[in-house]
Amino acid sequence: MVRFSVRRTAQVVSSIARKLPQEALRLASIPCMSQASSSWEICNRSRWKVPRAVTSLLEGKCRCNSFSTVPLEEVVVVVGEKEERIDLTQYPPHLVRNFSIIAHVDHGKSTLADRLLELTGTIRKGLGQPQFLDKLQVERERGITVKAQTATMFYNYGSGGIGSSPGRFLLNLIDTPGHVDFSYEVSRSLAACQGVLLLVDAAQGVQAQTVANFFLAFEADLAIIPVINKIDQLNADPEGVKTQLKTMFDIDPQKVLLTSAKTGQGLEHVLPAVIERIPHPKGVVNAPLRMLLLDSYYDEYKGVICHVAIVDGVLKRGEKIESAVTRQRYDVMDIGILYPELTPTGILLTGQVGYVVSGMRSTHEARIGDTLYQASMVVEPLPGFKPAKHMVFAGVYPADGSDYDALCHAIERLTCNDASVSVTKESSGALGIGFRCGFLGLLHMDVFHQRLEQEHGAQVITTTPTVPYIFEYADGSKLNVQNPAALTSNSGKRILTCWEPTVMATIITPSEYVGSLMTLCSERRGQQIEYSFVDGQRAMLKYRLPLCEVVIDFYNELKSITSGYASFDYEEAEYQSSDLVKLDVLLNGQAVDALATIVHRSKAHRIGRELCDKLKNVLDRQMFEVAIQAAIGSKVVARETIPAMRKNVLAKCYGGDVSRKRKLLEKQKEGKKRMKRVGSVDIPQEAFHSLLKTSKV
Repeated sequence: MVRFSVRRTAQVVSSIARKLPQEALRLASIPCMSQASSSWEICNRSRWKVPRAVTSLLEGKCRCNSFSTVPLEEVVVVVGEKEERIDLTQYPPHLVRNFSIIAHVDHGKSTLADRLLELTGTIRKGLGQPQFLDKLQVERERGITVKAQTATMFYNYGSGGIGSSPGRFLLNLIDTPGHVDFSYEVSRSLAACQGVLLLVDAAQGVQAQTVANFFLAFEADLAIIPVINKIDQLNADPEGVKTQLKTMFDIDPQKVLLTSAKTGQGLEHVLPAVIERIPHPKGVVNAPLRMLLLDSYYDEYKGVICHVAIVDGVLKRGEKIESAVTRQRYDVMDIGILYPELTPTGILLTGQVGYVVSGMRSTHEARIGDTLYQASMVVEPLPGFKPAKHMVFAGVYPADGSDYDALCHAIERLTCNDASVSVTKESSGALGIGFRCGFLGLLHMDVFHQRLEQEHGAQVITTTPTVPYIFEYADGSKLNVQNPAALTSNSGKRILTCWEPTVMATIITPSEYVGSLMTLCSERRGQQIEYSFVDGQRAMLKYRLPLCEVVIDFYNELKSITSGYASFDYEEAEYQSSDLVKLDVLLNGQAVDALATIVHRSKAHRIGRELCDKLKNVLDRQMFEVAIQAAIGSKVVARETIPAMRKNVLAKCYGGDVSRKRKLLEKQKEGKKRMKRVGSVDIPQEAFHSLLKTSKV
């Protein structure tokens, strides 16, 4: 048996042990701590032998006893004077609880997850970064959760003791995003849970995304535990929030938990409530294996790492599994839990959530929502997930055409971790070969762009976002348009009806801003559906709005009008007929397909003027005159002109007849005309960034 103390976590140690001897030098270089509060033992239960040179090196650097083997099956965690063996066979389904935290954005989900991890000893208090489960750089920069993250905890409940006693429970926690654009992440997380913590800010009260997430959990028939957070704030009103929960969701105020994740107040009641109120998984232990593929990401060394939930049966390392979608078979090379990092256990049982490394090398093999089962067995596939409904489409092109292959590789890796993005190849006359990507919203698109740059070093140009339209022609044919350039202005076929997607928007706002918000929704062609009061100070508005009026800057204007106090959420509604036209942008008479857009006829002139004005400010002057036009078919609705850079040909004429001056000017004019016929205008990347910010497109 080998004992050593390091600054790293058990997951790092176990992963290094699995890579010996290649990583032995890295382990040996880790400095030891003589008074370390945590130490890790690795039991010699494996068959793999460590070379004598590596043994002596470890003995010298890490003050270890001599050893000849390194375990791969079991990790013994020593915390203080107590030993904790991770043996998942001691946790049958009735000792397992799977739950998620759902809330409006910035109501304290990630902070509460930190406190629960500390309370159960999963992470040490004061070590590591705040919002431990927010691992992406974009999450830490923006202060929001983008990806749902899973962590396994062990909790002694009631009079239970240590180890496999009846009072010890395995808890799987999933921290979810709060922004409406990432509701697909929330719905996927709920598929692996039997209950949720509905978190509400004690000062802000029930918000729009709180309502949306509640009904997601309610429709999934999950147990809901209401938790009021941030009760330590001076402006906290927990009793008022209890009244809101009772009015809107019919939640008994006596069942509401009061906590402060920042100070730790009331947290001792959260996990007992999870165990008491949330049912255990209903799977069958002795049934054939069925597991649900929840998420995946790509690792350069291990390939695709899949996060799975075991619905029925047992999965062990070394077994063969098969995909219900692709019918491909894989060997289970590594399996374990997220505690909170990858921790090998060699087995996963019914109701447990963990990870599987099966040698998948292509991201196309990991289909989110797929059912994985033992090879050669016949099982009924699980329902899976609803397909993501893409609300916004945009073109993604490499800033340098030679970087296309690198961009293709980066998008393939990133879509493995973000299954809600759709990707198809397309080409543009102005931008070359690229991709048409579908997103759940504008923030989702912005985050995807930022992750491409930060995680993969890709420099990309993103075109103006559009929404999917349907055009119905007189001959009975229909055309689904995701890229405005695909709609021909003069196709020879008469358009009967244009259909645009709509959303059902929910706005919760202080009462004094109701009038201004009604005006904003009316300007965006909204139709009022409901107007009610949440309490004495706040009102709830429901509007049916065209999606194209929402995706660009509606949220920013709403926050500006209400000084940030209003919250906004929307859900998909049906298509509605509308008077839509294609607005082309012409440079010297040549259409730029990347700048084409589809707008409502009543706004075409204003939007055309804005586009021309912005282009005039970002395009460089040429040696010839550049005409910027916005046109509907053959009708020009707006124009701006960039004057040519010209030499003063009259500088040498100090006098003389006017005909001499006129002759020089005419000669210069003819030269400019020849340049205009053969010249081309380069559109810089800043032009597309500027157009992306065009208001009310």
